[in-house]
Amino acid sequence: MKKNKEQSRIVTNPGFHRRNKHQAEYDLDALCEVHSDLRQCVFENKYQSKTIDFASPKAVKALNTALLKKYYNIVFWEFPDDNLCPPIPGRIDYIHHLADLTKGSEIDNTIRVLDIGTGASCIYPILGHAEYNWHFVGTDIDTMSLKHAQQIVVKNNLQDVISLRHQRNESNILKGVLTKNDLFLITMCNPPFYKSEAEAIEATTRKLKGLNSKVSDIVRNFSGTHNELWYKGGEKAFLHNYLYESSLFKEHSKWFTSLVSKKELVRGLKVSLKKLGATSVKIINMGQGNKTSRIIAWSFVE
Repeated sequence: MKKNKEQSRIVTNPGFHRRNKHQAEYDLDALCEVHSDLRQCVFENKYQSKTIDFASPKAVKALNTALLKKYYNIVFWEFPDDNLCPPIPGRIDYIHHLADLTKGSEIDNTIRVLDIGTGASCIYPILGHAEYNWHFVGTDIDTMSLKHAQQIVVKNNLQDVISLRHQRNESNILKGVLTKNDLFLITMCNPPFYKSEAEAIEATTRKLKGLNSKVSDIVRNFSGTHNELWYKGGEKAFLHNYLYESSLFKEHSKWFTSLVSKKELVRGLKVSLKKLGATSVKIINMGQGNKTSRIIAWSFVE
């Protein structure tokens, strides 16, 4: 994310999906108008441009709350500061790419989506419905996260289009939350990236140094609880478990998808999916900031 020296705005990433509303610039003045809490986080940098401290969890949360209010008509988005605060531009990019993947594949004119690990922010369901009128079932292993997500659903009057389910077994991903009558066009997931708390802290330290942060304590600028950030065996173990379980529910979702942080995992995922009998596997690259992320999508249905 670069700063434009000539305008009092923040320049975002031109590598986003063509329908992403956040390709150009954040107009901080306009965002402050819809969310006044953002005002106290805005300051003028040495180039006389308005910006925020991206190493500050408070500032990051205020910015993303403002984006939801201004562009997606989300009037209430509150959850504990300990929970992950997702960056809206990157999250909506995933949604746009899924819309391209499934274009023309509607089931009785309603797209139903399963969101694995929906989190306290309920971010994918509220964005997916706001942008495409999709209907969602969100799952999570954490009851408190589901409680806060449900509050977001209710206060935005989305009860008819978003429902939540508790995954009671931390070892399971799809088992235990899918019913025999469930039929989704898309299953989506943003998996935990780290193997342990130590690995998460190491990554956070590197990121804060990159932001030239003066924060002395190890604080994630996007926050996050252990359920959201790490999983025994890390991203690789989570994804291979997900792949296996998807093969047990082949008819319940036309497309199974996930974000994949580590490029080196893709080859092994493809090999596993071939063994599991997937009839179609696609890798969708996404340009976000200084890194390239990717979506893996697979189907067992012809």
